Amino acid sequence: MRLLWNKFAQRLSDSGQKIMATYMQINDPVLQDDGFTIKLELPNEGSKVDFDNNKLDLLGYLRGKLHNHDIVVETHVNEVVEKKYAFTPEERYEKLKAINPALEILRKTFDLDI
Repeated sequence: MRLLWNKFAQRLSDSGQKIMATYMQINDPVLQDDGFTIKLELPNEGSKVDFDNNKLDLLGYLRGKLHNHDIVVETHVNEVVEKKYAFTPEERYEKLKAINPALEILRKTFDLDI
């Protein structure tokens, strides 16, 4: 199911529908124990509404490829999932420094600006 999910997301991205592809790749979808329900967590209500309005093509693709016409995709909003993006140079530096603390040593050693 995840393989087909990712293939469809890539297909959307290649055809220019990058927003829908991004929604599909924010979190991994989870197939519930019933074998019919796929749950996807999205970061806010706006993305949930947008995804729900555009999921018919996804459902048709998954139902056809998986030979399971009872599949449904449920979306849930989880505000914690929302990613923070670094826009200013200082924010980018802090994000990189969190990933690799040795960056601060490098900056001090060579007396670099942020």
